[in-house]
Amino acid sequence: MYKFWGKVRRHSQRGKKLGFPTANINLTKDIPEGIYISRTKIEDRQYSSLTFIGQAKTFHEKKFLAETYILDFDQDIYDKWISVKLIKNIRGNKKFNSAEDLIKQMKKDEQEARGYFNLRSI
Repeated sequence: MYKFWGKVRRHSQRGKKLGFPTANINLTKDIPEGIYISRTKIEDRQYSSLTFIGQAKTFHEKKFLAETYILDFDQDIYDKWISVKLIKNIRGNKKFNSAEDLIKQMKKDEQEARGYFNLRSI
């Protein structure tokens, strides 16, 4: 599918506020927008993840980027280089009516990723 890498940058920290802290990478590659089950590599370790590619329509974002939510991960990785391998597209980019509607969908997306990787919810 697709693979990209970059340095993790601070953005609006909206993901953290929504309960899904993400590693944000500016993209220059033309990757189709959507939500992907992914693998993220930090240094020599790989992690199961879920990655959004595109512009956050719900929040009227114009910036095209990758936002990667690493499952069961809680470390500060700002300014670290990571690589992300997109494995499977599970849905397209969508504008939600509210942050609450987006959170509900994000929880469903997370469960699909956990099922793919055979991980239990924590």
